Amino acid sequence: MEKLFLTVACGDYDRTKPLQDGSVEPEGIRLNYIPMQSEEIFWRMGHYREFDVSEMSLSNHITMLGQGDSPFVGIPIFPSRFFRHSSIYYNVESGIRKPEDLKGKKVGTPEYAMTAGVWIRGFLNDDYGVQSKDIKWFLGGQVEPGRKERVKLDLPPEMAVQSIPDDQTLNGMLESGELDALISARSPSRSPSRRATSRPSGRGR
Repeated sequence: MEKLFLTVACGDYDRTKPLQDGSVEPEGIRLNYIPMQSEEIFWRMGHYREFDVSEMSLSNHITMLGQGDSPFVGIPIFPSRFFRHSSIYYNVESGIRKPEDLKGKKVGTPEYAMTAGVWIRGFLNDDYGVQSKDIKWFLGGQVEPGRKERVKLDLPPEMAVQSIPDDQTLNGMLESGELDALISARSPSRSPSRRATSRPSGRGR
């Protein structure tokens, strides 16, 4: 019987390497594993359905399900595993020294609905009393300008969320001090003259 041919787009993870190099073969399936950065996978799959199977943003998928508009079936497999407490960065001149200091600050994030940001907003609220409405949010490209949300959001009116100018980046605005902090799955770039530091210290976290 001819094997089912499937294209799979996923990150270049050590835990999925046997599928990528062919040392593990799914029964009855001929797999074309395409390693990519997650941002590209999510965009191409979300907008163009380019792959038979792909890694997908959990938060985007849940949002689409909640809106009754998801074309995907989620499989409970989580190839990306990361301790997101290390994904908050701040400008050293912002006055931020602990998580509670994020209240009232200007914080950038590539997408408000990105999964890393959802986890981070959750523990900021639960562990430190920092609610999402306490922060002024700025959305846009981290390294390249012009990034947009993959999923349309309907946020409460008390949320202060806006896009940065199309010719600016979150990294640049963090470095210049236009943003106080950055929440992102990827570390910001740094320059010798001004540096960003990882998350503010907190109570044993």
